[in-house]
Amino acid sequence: MEIIMTIINGLSIGGTYAMIALGYTMVYGIAKMLNFAHGDIIMVGGYTIVLFFPISPIIGVIASVIFCVTVGIVVEKSAYKPLRGASPLAVLITAIGVSKLLQSSAQIFLGSEPRGITFNFGNIQIGSVSISVLTLITILCSVAVMVALTLFVKYTKTGRAMIAVSEDRGAAQLMGINVNFIIMITFIIGSALAAIAGVFLVFKVQDVGTTFGAMPGIKAFAAAVIGGIGSIPGAMVGGLVLGFIEAICGMVPALSPYTDAIEFAILIIVLLVKPTGFLGKKRREKV
Repeated sequence: MEIIMTIINGLSIGGTYAMIALGYTMVYGIAKMLNFAHGDIIMVGGYTIVLFFPISPIIGVIASVIFCVTVGIVVEKSAYKPLRGASPLAVLITAIGVSKLLQSSAQIFLGSEPRGITFNFGNIQIGSVSISVLTLITILCSVAVMVALTLFVKYTKTGRAMIAVSEDRGAAQLMGINVNFIIMITFIIGSALAAIAGVFLVFKVQDVGTTFGAMPGIKAFAAAVIGGIGSIPGAMVGGLVLGFIEAICGMVPALSPYTDAIEFAILIIVLLVKPTGFLGKKRREKV
């Protein structure tokens, strides 16, 4: 029974990390930048749910996705698009600045005290195992999102354009692909995924502060690197790896306090053994 619960918890946690990691890996794969403000988009979504929750949880979820997508578009247009041809260091510093701006803005307008909600999904009995309904919803939604995104990238015109821009931005532009539009679509998808992941985190933790998305964002970035930054299947694999590590550590009291240390130690080991991650590809830089 404990093994079954560990597997279920690992899938739930890993699915949440994978959805956040997909945002990181898509933006890096297409725009060639690390959006360190991605975790703060989760925080924006979390606050949106808390503010709209008294009206209706469903309205809160919809508002969260809409607001996160809007913030993602504004950030991409105002902060990242002007730096399209800048050095990676300049873009990285800008991303860190955007992250701190979002955190500070939340503190100014909403205060420094955490805000919470109270909502109980209840449990469902499957045989001798009692599983939280929220856990089941998280797993099912994660699988649905990953399958939908994979099919979107593989079979739609926009998805194939994303692959083309990822492979060679200059050649894609010569073929008539609007690179700026594709990058904006990527930010929209990444922000929507962050909002969905934020929904599950809010209902699980039921408490939102200005640094709400910081640690999930860092762990999701680690998951993207472990799986292979730039690879969509890699983000899924990396998320599940961290999810199962976290679930196993949670079942062993002696390991529980060191969960974060173990996860980042695994990241270091993977980078030492396979720097491109499990499913990442080594790219040749053109000169």
